[in-house]
Amino acid sequence: MALVSRMFIYIAELLEECGKAVFFFWESLTLTFSKPSRLGEIIKHMEFVGNKSILIIILTSSFTGMALSFQIYIGFNLVNATNLVGPTVAMGIFKELGPVLTGLIVAARAGGAMAARLGTMRVSEQIDALEVMGINPKQYLVGPRLIASFLTLPMLCAVFDFVAMFGSYIFSVHLLGLDEAIYFDKISQWISFGDVCEGLIKSAVFGIVFSMVSTYVGFYTRGGAKGVGDATNKGVVNSMVLIIVFNFIMTNIFRFIYVVTR
Repeated sequence: MALVSRMFIYIAELLEECGKAVFFFWESLTLTFSKPSRLGEIIKHMEFVGNKSILIIILTSSFTGMALSFQIYIGFNLVNATNLVGPTVAMGIFKELGPVLTGLIVAARAGGAMAARLGTMRVSEQIDALEVMGINPKQYLVGPRLIASFLTLPMLCAVFDFVAMFGSYIFSVHLLGLDEAIYFDKISQWISFGDVCEGLIKSAVFGIVFSMVSTYVGFYTRGGAKGVGDATNKGVVNSMVLIIVFNFIMTNIFRFIYVVTR
C-alpha cells in the first residue's frame, strides 16, 4: 500500500513539474526567435548534442540490430518464417527502438550535461549576472538548447536506423545464412517511407522533451553542489520516463491516423 501511495505521489509531482516545464518551454522558445539572434549558440549546442553523441549511437545501434535479428530469427525459425526477419527487424527499429533508444541515450548524456551546466551557473550566480547585464538567460541559455535538440535528434535517429539495419544485414545474411535478395525484397514490400518518418517525428519530439526537462530543472536549481547533483539526476530520470510515456502516446496517435486514413 505504501508503494502504491509513493507511486501516486511521484506521478502527481511529475505532472506538476511537467506543467511548469511546459510554460517554461513556451516562454524560452518564443524568446529564441527575438533579437539578438542566437544562431551561433544553436549551432554550438547542435555540435554538442549531435557530434558528441554519434559514437555511442553507432556502437549501441550496431549491437541492437544484431541482437534483435538473432532473437527474431530464433522465434521465426520455429515456424519456418525466417524470410520475415528483415522486415520485422526494420519495423521494430524504424518505428520504436530507433527513436526511443536514441532519445534515452542522448537524454542520459546531453540532458544530464544540460542540467548540470545550468545548475552550476545558477548556484554560482552566473545566471543572475546575465540578468544584471541585461541578457535574458532563457533566450541565451535555454532557447538554443531546445532548438538544437529538436533539430539534432532526428539526424541521430537516422544514423541509429541505418547502422542498426546494416548490423542486422551483416548478422542475418553473412552469419545466419539468410538469402540476401529475399532479405531486401521483403523489407521493400513491408516497410514504407511513412514508417521511417514516424520514427523521425518521434525522435524530434523526444529531443524537445529531454531538453525541456533538463534545462528546466537546471535553471531552477537550489542548494549548492548537492542541488546540482540532485537536479542532474532528476533531469535524466524524468526525461527517460517522459520519453517512454510520450512514445506510447505517439504510437497510438499514429495508429489512429493510420486507421482513419486507410
